Amino acid sequence: MAKPPRERLLFAALASLLCAGCPDAPPLVEAAAPSARNAPVPSDAGSATATSEPAAVDAAAAHTARVRVTGEGKAMGTHLAFAAYTNDRLDEAGVRRAFDAAIAEMKRVENLMTTWREDAQLAKVNAAAGKGPVAVDAETRHVINVALQTSVMSQGTFDITFESLHGLWKFDQDLDPTPPTAAAIKALLPRVNYKFIKVDDDKGTVFITKAGTKMSLGGIAKGYGVDRAAKVLKEAGLDSFYVQAGGDLYTAGRKPDGSEWSAGIRDPRGEAGSYFGRLLVSDHAFSTAGDYERAYVVGGKRYHHIIDPRTGYPATACRSVTIWAKTALQADAIDDAVFILGPERGIALVETLDDVGAVVVDAKNSVWISNRLKGKLTIDRVPSEGL
Repeated sequence: MAKPPRERLLFAALASLLCAGCPDAPPLVEAAAPSARNAPVPSDAGSATATSEPAAVDAAAAHTARVRVTGEGKAMGTHLAFAAYTNDRLDEAGVRRAFDAAIAEMKRVENLMTTWREDAQLAKVNAAAGKGPVAVDAETRHVINVALQTSVMSQGTFDITFESLHGLWKFDQDLDPTPPTAAAIKALLPRVNYKFIKVDDDKGTVFITKAGTKMSLGGIAKGYGVDRAAKVLKEAGLDSFYVQAGGDLYTAGRKPDGSEWSAGIRDPRGEAGSYFGRLLVSDHAFSTAGDYERAYVVGGKRYHHIIDPRTGYPATACRSVTIWAKTALQADAIDDAVFILGPERGIALVETLDDVGAVVVDAKNSVWISNRLKGKLTIDRVPSEGL
């Protein structure tokens, strides 16, 4: 396949382009929310609070001062953050009700697609691996089908059967900075293959053909949840808002002054809350995968949660990947695939997809930018060096 055109900004080239007076990159969505994957869990999850200052008035609502309302919550194992502007249809109280409905929708998706409860449908699919098909609702089958399509286009680098390795690497509450043995990985790796998953939409079932193989939608369901939350907010009448769940973000419309929403891209080796660039994301989703979260360093080597399903080990070609796409579901699936493929092959994949862009910080701290993000990305400084 011929290599598609792309723009690559190397570390040295970036340094020569940056001006000394450039401001620091803003936090994700103009300081309205904490860092994507460093967001604290709020004490009043599910509540929303109105800002005290009215926003600038746009032409469509010249007779009404539009107020910026913010909210936060918790669902799908992560912090949720919202911001929206009131309009002729919704006052501050109406916006807060819409936020609450969006949080409830994300919790519904979480309950529908979890594998943590034994009575959950996907847990039953895993338990029946190698035995027979299990009834699964149409919504969850849709997300599984998107995951399988992503697996095909990414040459298996995105694979929801990575769950078969669960317990080998401990990056969560069970954090243990002891890498598994090569023998342990070798024993379980044959269970990882998306081709073992068979979806029968006519019969409404999902079947894992290989005993011992497990699947999880943890790498894609959060993006779907963000899309569902955005749909709830739009149906409520909001036309200028964002919804953020950890590293996944969706924005709608423009701000009342006509400007686009802007999201900060985390500096992979910088301090928490530091950003090296900003990306315009109005009416698009934004998702970042990085090796700086759920990670540890042992013996001068970084281990992290983005596992290459082909090897069973953490991927090493990138430090972070940010994907810009029309839906959070698509962005959430593609960011891990690009991270594992590496900058050259990952950018090549992105260039083949409609309305998708990428910003990649590779293992050598070089920044790669896909063609569609030209004019949408501002680099404020060079990403920090570090292990």
